Amino acid sequence: MTLRTKQVLAALLAATAGYVGMWAAFWPTSFYDGFPGLGRHWVTGLGPYNEHLVRDVGALYLAMGVVSLCAAVMAHSGLFTAAGLGWLAFDLPHAVFHMRHLDMYGPADTAGNIVALWGVVVLAALLPVPSPRRP
Repeated sequence: MTLRTKQVLAALLAATAGYVGMWAAFWPTSFYDGFPGLGRHWVTGLGPYNEHLVRDVGALYLAMGVVSLCAAVMAHSGLFTAAGLGWLAFDLPHAVFHMRHLDMYGPADTAGNIVALWGVVVLAALLPVPSPRRP
């Protein structure tokens, strides 16, 4: 995997984290009621609103966004590895939890959850993959 590809993957993860993190950290009620947007409601069916928890999740995403952005900009193999492993430590259990709670969604929202959650896992898993050595 090329350095440029890793930078793009890290930037995608940073953008995703920024979207979720800013919304959840600064507008937690709106996030709870309206995530992921476009008229979909993926969070409200998972339990009662808890401002503290939603803001903490937002802060976690913002932190992951910072690490991912640093990896994308600095393009250092150690940062790509740290960002990828950090995302996996967070998002793999996150994805598994949500896979066990898809029964409340219709087909479109189920598919959206699966693609969104496992898409992040795949991107994260690619970041630690060693880049080819240059001659």
